[in-house]
Amino acid sequence: MRVMNVLTGGLVFLLMSFTVWEPDFEVARKTARDKNQLILLNFSGSDWCGPCIRLRKEIFDSEQFIKMADTTLIMVNADFPRNKKNQLERRVQQQNESLADKYNPGGKFPYTVLLNADGKVIASWDGYPKTDAAHFTEDIKKLCDANTH
Repeated sequence: MRVMNVLTGGLVFLLMSFTVWEPDFEVARKTARDKNQLILLNFSGSDWCGPCIRLRKEIFDSEQFIKMADTTLIMVNADFPRNKKNQLERRVQQQNESLADKYNPGGKFPYTVLLNADGKVIASWDGYPKTDAAHFTEDIKKLCDANTH
């Protein structure tokens, strides 16, 4: 019984330690509208962009960011992997290309955009943030509080 409790506790911890990323931007917009939340859209090269990988590990996967994001944001990752084994479904590739055309025409990586449910840009970050996870999280939370009602 004790082993089962430990395993269950470990599973709950693992599930709570990851932010859910919505793969469909239109679903993200609808959810953001329904929940009165903002969308954090991150452009990344998950298998080739060092700063993108670092951003994910050090900020987006940090405990403080996850706690804030789970109740405040709809997270969308527009990923552009290069390795053949990591290629996305064609539909997702097309969506990500369309999002890049609209929100990241310069092709910057990483590039992060905070949007409202209508797709209006509230803020953007070019590259790895010049702050730590706690301050970046606090900045995002303040923007969310100021732009939702």
